[in-house]
Amino acid sequence: MRRGKRLETVIKVALLGIVAALLWWFYKEGAFRFILENPKDFVLLVRQHLELVFVSSGLAILCAVPLGIMATRPRFRKLRWFIINFANVGQTIPSLAVIGLTVSYLGLGFKTAVFALWFYSLLPILRNTVAGIESIDPFILDAGRGIGMKPSQILWRLELPNALYAIMAGIRTSVVINVGSAALAFVVGGGGLGDLIFTGIVLYDAGLMLAGAIPTTLLAVVIDSLLGVAERALTPKGLQRSVNPL
Repeated sequence: MRRGKRLETVIKVALLGIVAALLWWFYKEGAFRFILENPKDFVLLVRQHLELVFVSSGLAILCAVPLGIMATRPRFRKLRWFIINFANVGQTIPSLAVIGLTVSYLGLGFKTAVFALWFYSLLPILRNTVAGIESIDPFILDAGRGIGMKPSQILWRLELPNALYAIMAGIRTSVVINVGSAALAFVVGGGGLGDLIFTGIVLYDAGLMLAGAIPTTLLAVVIDSLLGVAERALTPKGLQRSVNPL
């Protein structure tokens, strides 16, 4: 036990040392110069980035979860192949190509970026919804039918609560990917921290690029942690698994 605690302490100290060294290197590269000199512009870019992520992810959840439920219903099983592969298209086509195709119809701006990010976010949520519902023990569903539950009651009281852990895992994966992909909104004038990243690349300014890349990474970590808290709060205690709490 003592050796284990010592090893854990050593690892934590080493990780903190690495983080401190990286922050110092980022500072020397001028990563925080833009943030310190232009706080209002930086806050605006962060707000735009969060708007892109929340709007596109929210729409993806509202579409993918019902589609996943529909794909598991007996009457719609014939459409399952089409539903799954429709979402597959969003992942197989490169995100830049999706944005480029969208520009042809919606033009430049926020709407184009949101649509491309929405399309790119569907698959993880959809697949996890289907997998979560189909992984439920059939005996649980038979017990529900045995006590006279209607199909709607079985869905809301048995299937969704038991599948919620998997659904939330899909949502977390989708949103975190979306945080990084939202940087590409710069290409169509959608705003966000991608403005700093790509401007830094064009100008060969590592400090400016890091001023966009570091906050993007931190946003992904923070949002994932918050969704982890929401996952544990929403999932019934009896159904929570003994896995990594993050």
